[in-house]
Amino acid sequence: MTVIRGNIVTPDGVLEGGIVRLEGARIAEVLEAGAPAASVELDLGDGWVLPGFVDMHCHGGSGCDFMDATGEALATIAEFHGRHGTTSMLATTMTAPKAAIDAVLRAASDYIAAASPRGARLLGVHLEGPFISPKWPGAQNPDFIVPPRLDWLREWTEAYPSVVKQLTLAPETEGAIEMIRELARLGIVAAAGHTDATYDELVRAADAGLSQAVHTFNAMTPLHHRKPGVAGAVLTDPRIAAEAIADGVHLHPAVVKLLTQTKTADNLILITDAISAAGLEDGPYSLGGQEVTVKDGVARLTHGDSLAGSTLTMIDAFRFVVRLGLSVPEASRLASANAAKQLRRDDIGAIRPGAAADVVLLTADLDIVRVYRDGAAIA
Repeated sequence: MTVIRGNIVTPDGVLEGGIVRLEGARIAEVLEAGAPAASVELDLGDGWVLPGFVDMHCHGGSGCDFMDATGEALATIAEFHGRHGTTSMLATTMTAPKAAIDAVLRAASDYIAAASPRGARLLGVHLEGPFISPKWPGAQNPDFIVPPRLDWLREWTEAYPSVVKQLTLAPETEGAIEMIRELARLGIVAAAGHTDATYDELVRAADAGLSQAVHTFNAMTPLHHRKPGVAGAVLTDPRIAAEAIADGVHLHPAVVKLLTQTKTADNLILITDAISAAGLEDGPYSLGGQEVTVKDGVARLTHGDSLAGSTLTMIDAFRFVVRLGLSVPEASRLASANAAKQLRRDDIGAIRPGAAADVVLLTADLDIVRVYRDGAAIA
């Protein structure tokens, strides 16, 4: 049993000087200040107790990529991001040959079944491509872009039940609407990304069940006052949750602020889009077989100018939006609860009795003190 005192961010507000008791893998009690409790093990003073961060879009970290498709790589990535506050995450793939995607799904399925206690919990896989637009490949390899293949989706979901949690595609491509409907039927998040869709095409996709936009404003048709594009649809349609890479590189701070002011119905989600270089020094790296150079912490394709993921962590994204003016509870919702809602997981992303004992403890200055996943310290 672990008993912690601090400013606790709950779904109903902040309990200043409240107490949370972790028992086993669950949160046993959440008490107001002054309530009788067992001896407090950790007193954070003016510090914060937050639900663990949930990262829906991450490619790697600490020298490993999910496309490596090995248990060791998955554990390394999970441990690295766990140290930075992430307690649940999706393993994100790249546009690649089907065999390479198959290997990631197999490795993720095995890793999930093994229930590793190390680092962040792997919830499943986010397939970013290969069903994207060749006009907006970003750092994806255009050689492996293909139209939506329902037979592939059915093969993946039958071979690896409940492993595919999100699929990113270009909704304007032939067969995409049919695939979106199937994803919605299966309970998989259908997301728009690397897309040349018009505003009207994205609205039709949302009508079919599309519910998320990948790294909003990046690799999609932009907002124009006569052609609102994908960005305009995302900003104005509350059915579509918007991912945001809050690193000051992928999005200008003013654009992040715009998202916080327009996506107000629990539908703005902080992600890292982190690659293997996260946590390491500048230099040459690889992302899905593409050569990447990191300079001053910014990753770009070596042979081209496209941004190639990020070196971001969730705690840094969280701090970024707090510096922009969001309150700690507001930032917490973006980093935890909103992703949990998209994934239909009511056992994570919130501090409440019965939920997973996933908490991030911060000082008043937002430095990490400790991270718990399932009641065990992982950082």
